[in-house]
Amino acid sequence: MDIGSLPDIESHRDLHIWIIENLKLVPVPEGAYGNFFEEHCYIVLHVPQSLRATQGTPKDLHYWIGKKADAEAQGAAGTFVQHLHETLGNATVQHREVQAHESDCFCSYFRPGVIYRKGGLASALKHVETNMYNIRRLLRIKGRKHVSATEVQLSWESFNKDDIFLLDLGKVMIQWNGPKSSISEKARALALTYSLQDRERAGRAQIGVVEDEAKASSLMEIMETVLGRRLGSLYAAIPSRSINQLQKARVHLYHIYQKDKDLVIQELATRLLTQDLLHEEECYILDHGGCKIYVWQGRRSNHQEKTISFSQAQGFIQAKGYPTYTNVEVLNQGAESAAFKQLFRTWSEEQHRSKNLGLIRKLNQVKLDVVKLHSQPELAAQLRMVDDGSGKVEVWCIQDLGRQPVDPKLHGQLCAGNCYLVLYTYQRMGHIQYVLYLWQGHQATKQEIAALNGNAEELDLMYHGALVQVHVTMGNEPPHFFAIFQGQMVVFQGSTQHSGKGQPASATRLFHVQGTDNYNSRTMEVPARASALNSSDIFLLDTASICYVWFGKGCSGDQREMARRVVTVISENEEDKETVLEGQEPPHFWEALGGRAPYPSNKSLVPTLASLPEDVSGFQPRLFECSSQHDHLVLMEVVFFSQEDLDKYDVMLLDAWQEIFLWLGEAATRQKEQAVAWGQEYLKTHPAGRSQATPIVLVKQGHEPPTFTGWFLTWDPYKWTESENNQSYRELVEGSLEIVSAVAEITVEVNNFRLPRWPSNSRRGSLAPQAHKGPQDKSEKELELGPKAGGSSTSISTSTSTNSYHSSPGPMVNGYLSRKQLMYQAAKDLPEGVDPAQKEFYLSDSEFKDVFGKSKEEFYSMAKWKQQQEKKQLGFF
Repeated sequence: MDIGSLPDIESHRDLHIWIIENLKLVPVPEGAYGNFFEEHCYIVLHVPQSLRATQGTPKDLHYWIGKKADAEAQGAAGTFVQHLHETLGNATVQHREVQAHESDCFCSYFRPGVIYRKGGLASALKHVETNMYNIRRLLRIKGRKHVSATEVQLSWESFNKDDIFLLDLGKVMIQWNGPKSSISEKARALALTYSLQDRERAGRAQIGVVEDEAKASSLMEIMETVLGRRLGSLYAAIPSRSINQLQKARVHLYHIYQKDKDLVIQELATRLLTQDLLHEEECYILDHGGCKIYVWQGRRSNHQEKTISFSQAQGFIQAKGYPTYTNVEVLNQGAESAAFKQLFRTWSEEQHRSKNLGLIRKLNQVKLDVVKLHSQPELAAQLRMVDDGSGKVEVWCIQDLGRQPVDPKLHGQLCAGNCYLVLYTYQRMGHIQYVLYLWQGHQATKQEIAALNGNAEELDLMYHGALVQVHVTMGNEPPHFFAIFQGQMVVFQGSTQHSGKGQPASATRLFHVQGTDNYNSRTMEVPARASALNSSDIFLLDTASICYVWFGKGCSGDQREMARRVVTVISENEEDKETVLEGQEPPHFWEALGGRAPYPSNKSLVPTLASLPEDVSGFQPRLFECSSQHDHLVLMEVVFFSQEDLDKYDVMLLDAWQEIFLWLGEAATRQKEQAVAWGQEYLKTHPAGRSQATPIVLVKQGHEPPTFTGWFLTWDPYKWTESENNQSYRELVEGSLEIVSAVAEITVEVNNFRLPRWPSNSRRGSLAPQAHKGPQDKSEKELELGPKAGGSSTSISTSTSTNSYHSSPGPMVNGYLSRKQLMYQAAKDLPEGVDPAQKEFYLSDSEFKDVFGKSKEEFYSMAKWKQQQEKKQLGFF
């Protein structure tokens, strides 16, 4: 095996692919990316090239194993990966991929899908040739967001009710949709079909879609010409193995090391994991629910152990009894993937921490520039602010299962026993946009919460589906919600009828004031006792005769300013207010609290922008496609995501850690209620133990706020308004091949194509539909190889006895015509069924090479004008 000279890596390209041939690395041409031959191993390198990819952003290095690749090829691939990794440096994540069980990261490189091809070295040398029409294959297309197409036996026996099949005949491609396949699966399969048309046929092949066999009789005629008549009914596909979120909730961390010749595996911890469990001198295995194995290598760990990381992982997989195709990811300290970090309760990186603190200062110290937020959606997303909160505000309180408008004077005064709808209207780029907050108090009943959701739907219908819905739980409000009320949001205990006053009556109440500005300030009513005080903050004690403003010793000037603003909400009478410094309280102050009691004197950790939780700094946004299987959430991640990954049939989950977005495509808007439930299940089953109160934002296609679009590298607000980008699946199907005259022409070409491969002594030969009798009639290998030299000709029969066939004029050798029957012959003098435009195709392979001096494959790979020129010279035009 030659590992002396590793391949050059072009810096301007993000994807590089090599195939292992004769134990050497051979680059795959870009035009063939996404095609993988099952008898080979490949190496795939992804180098991030986006504008947001900073120095030190991890590269991804995969080695892919075909299901029929031998052990020698697999060993060579592993060795090449190890040497490439040493060349690329530690900022490289290594992956082991097995055919049909690839990671989401791997599948994300290949849009619109991966194609598994039969064959080995001889086939792989060609990979994919453009403008090749001498082809006949059947592909089974599966998958939702990550689509794969596998070459299967050219037979009706390969079909089932659930999948989609593509009959590729070179000049025509027929997509047959299983009756149980979903419209999103059909649309994605059609996208792959069009991609094959562009890449392999230069856009010149015709595409037909069989949506309903009864309505596509002409296309079915072509299929039966090739596959024979179908006997019996189709069967249901074997369900694919999907990992649901309940399974992914299980995580186990193991310390691994070599002791003599033995691999020692010691379990350290299970959910919830923290970053401090990982030590830089050691190596660890993290088992993610048995569906993926991570190997983490500390920067000071043993070099020898690093070189055998994949074999250690495979040993672990074998010991656990997991499938051999279980995905393996090897990471070095400091180059962890986003998926790995999110398995931990906390994860911090200094460079990200500094960046986030910079954003906090920007929000706290500088007045928000609305124009900048609108022109820089990435800033809006990171700050979680669509604007500065100066738009129009309407508030409703849920009462008696209906919504009761709240007096504008009482806006911002909320009760823990109630639910509220807060509609915010603002302008962005000249367009009116809406955000509807669904605020849920801690003491609200299930009936009130259900009524909150029902009334939100009514409002959404009134606004024609234009509302961005944000589900907010008391105590976990986003900064923009605070900004709407300009720092004067007060949450009272109990509930209210909003019949005059905004809060329930009480003799003595204590309020905890938190925050330093309009974007992080809230005031919460707490039990009126001395133990609730804290030296670092400010409290308002409201009694029947006076309102005390208590300043703890550790509070800041900004906190004091916000307290002076909010005290007017608690007590409107200026003369009834008294400022009290900690340690100088009058006796009446302690009497109102029931007497003195110990209270915290250390600085409190308030979960606001003023003190951003440390565990936010190291996390990156992740995008998933949502679906359900057996009433459990199933997620498919799209790595390196873009706007192109949002499809009108999708429900997508964007995890921005501090909040999650559920994006509904135009054709999926009816799944709103289910989408919110999926978001809740995602938080509940997350391995890192996410808070159930994390805001859930429901976004509909075409109404995306900047807090959502800012997580994408680029965003085109007009993408879904342009007709060519908004073409529906139905429109694409209607525009596909279904013209009877065209079908008739293609049927002739299909039969002409089959003539040399399926020899016959009858004039019409393969024009006759062949009844399908099962695999015992003829193996796929025999059909593909065609006639063998010296073999006898075989007649193709039909199950329809009423058809009659006549002997073909002139001798045929093994089903082929002689050059005398074809050269310089006018169309009327040719044997019946011969295409005058492709006379040369009816020559045997040996006679073709004798006449043209090259093989058929070489001839058809030439430019069309060159083919015509040679045919004129040799009498075949």
